[in-house]
Amino acid sequence: MAQPKNHILVPIDFSEQSLIALGQSYNLARLNRADLTLIHIIDESFHLPFMGKKEDKSMEKKIQKELDKLASETSQTAGIKVNTMVTRGKIYEEIQKAVKKLKVSLIIMGTNGSVGFKRFIGSNALRVIREASCPVITIKGKKHRAGCKHIVLPLDLQKETKEKVHNAIEFSKLFGSTIDLVSVLTTDDEFIVNKLKRQMHQVHEYILEQNIPCTVEFLHGDDVAEEVVKYAKRIKADIIMVMTQSEMDWSDMFISSATQDIINSSDIPVLSVHPKEKKDTTLTPFEY
Repeated sequence: MAQPKNHILVPIDFSEQSLIALGQSYNLARLNRADLTLIHIIDESFHLPFMGKKEDKSMEKKIQKELDKLASETSQTAGIKVNTMVTRGKIYEEIQKAVKKLKVSLIIMGTNGSVGFKRFIGSNALRVIREASCPVITIKGKKHRAGCKHIVLPLDLQKETKEKVHNAIEFSKLFGSTIDLVSVLTTDDEFIVNKLKRQMHQVHEYILEQNIPCTVEFLHGDDVAEEVVKYAKRIKADIIMVMTQSEMDWSDMFISSATQDIINSSDIPVLSVHPKEKKDTTLTPFEY
């Protein structure tokens, strides 16, 4: 049976940051043989009261024309199929609708947009991450390399560690990346420290058994996010992988404060994924 086609969604507001995110989507789309859809959302809460229906329609046509032009240029540059969507509504709601309609397997979004899209930063970006049924890559920085040589994987004692490692392995296989395991020790409690070190050793050995290069680093500090971001910068990582956490109900997802701080402060792209109920199935790299 053929596996379903992967589909990458990139929100575009024509700002520099959204175009940087688009540029980062090329390799992922090619490697996954994925279709790419560019979506522009007209946020109606920013609708100008003096704009009549004629002017409003004219603006929408202009946006569609610009988006189609960008899609054509992207298709020629990257050699991939690129589609476009222009919708109206709240940004995070329209993205969720597009994810369901197109069966999107990955969202790649810039987090420093122009006026109107600045609402994407902070709570709205986090809401997209929390509610999306697929992984989300957020891109805040300006300079990024093609490819992905180093994946930083922060680990603690949460129950989703095994799934987080599986996700990192799949992503690493896609790019031929090294997985850099990191854990921030915020306590001197010998029991907790030893338990974490045992877990890290097991994870390290397991990844090496998959023929994937892997390193281990223990850091000390009170601010987990700050230490992880500093470490990622120091080793010139290409992406930091984080995971939302689940409450008793699998549909109830939340993002820890440390994860939020990593997403908001890191100039290195952050890949956020959700824990899922365990299934006995073969998945493509983005379909966790």
